[in-house]
Amino acid sequence: MLLIALCLVGSGTAGAVDEVQHYAARVVEKRAFDASNFTQGLEIRDHHLYVSSGLYRQSAVRVYTWPAGEKTREQALPPQLFAEGLTLMGDRLYVLTWRARRLLVLNSTTLEPIGEIRLATEGWGLTHHGDNLYYTDGSDRLYIADLAKGGDLRTILVTLNGKPLRNLNELEWINGEIWANVWLQDRIVRIDPATGQVTGDIDLSQVFPQSTRPQGSDVLNGIARDPASGELWVTGKRWPWIFRIELEKRS
Repeated sequence: MLLIALCLVGSGTAGAVDEVQHYAARVVEKRAFDASNFTQGLEIRDHHLYVSSGLYRQSAVRVYTWPAGEKTREQALPPQLFAEGLTLMGDRLYVLTWRARRLLVLNSTTLEPIGEIRLATEGWGLTHHGDNLYYTDGSDRLYIADLAKGGDLRTILVTLNGKPLRNLNELEWINGEIWANVWLQDRIVRIDPATGQVTGDIDLSQVFPQSTRPQGSDVLNGIARDPASGELWVTGKRWPWIFRIELEKRS
C-alpha cells in the first residue's frame, strides 16, 4: 500500500472568547437504521449513505441506498483494526482506525483498499473540506492535513468559553463549520475551523432518550448532512433509527 507521512508543521491558537449559542435538537423525521452498525463515521453523498462501523474483529465499511436504506456494499477491515470516522473525497473513501494510527484509503465504488496514511496519533472523527482532512484523536485538538501539500499537518486547540473541550469524536463539515460529537454526551458542538472556538452547543438528549433505547444501544455518534437537501441526520452506535433534526435556539 502507498504510505504517506504526515508531519507536524504548526498549531493554531484560540483568540478572544466568542459568545456561544445554545440549541435544542428537534426530531422531524426518523428512519429505520441497521443496528448492527457500531457507528463511527456517517456520510451522505449521491443518494448513498456511507457508514464505518467499529469494534475489533467486527469493523467494516458499509454503503446503503439513501434514503431507502438498502445495503449495497460492505468491506470488512482486518481483525486487528478498529474502524473510526470516515469521509468521502472524490473517488476515495478515507477511513480512520483507532489505536493503529492508520488512515485507510479505499476506492469509493468497490471499497477495495488503495492506500494508507500513517498518523502520529489515535484516530477518532474525520471530515474534509477542499484538500484538507480534519480529524480528532479524543483530545481537545483538531488536526488538519493538507493533502495538496503532501499531507502537511497542523493542529488547532478547540475551546469552549476559553477552556479546552476534550473527547471530540465524529465530525462533519457543515456550512463552513465543523460539527463534532462529544463522546459520552448527547451533544454536538459547532466549531470555527479557523480559531477552534466553539460557537454553538446543541443538546440532543431528547432525540433518542436513554430511557427508550433498546438493550445493546450505545452512545450518540454520527452526523451527516444531505448535500442535496441540506437535511441534518444523526444516529448512534447500534441505534435502530437515524433521525432528521432541526435546531431550535435557546435563550
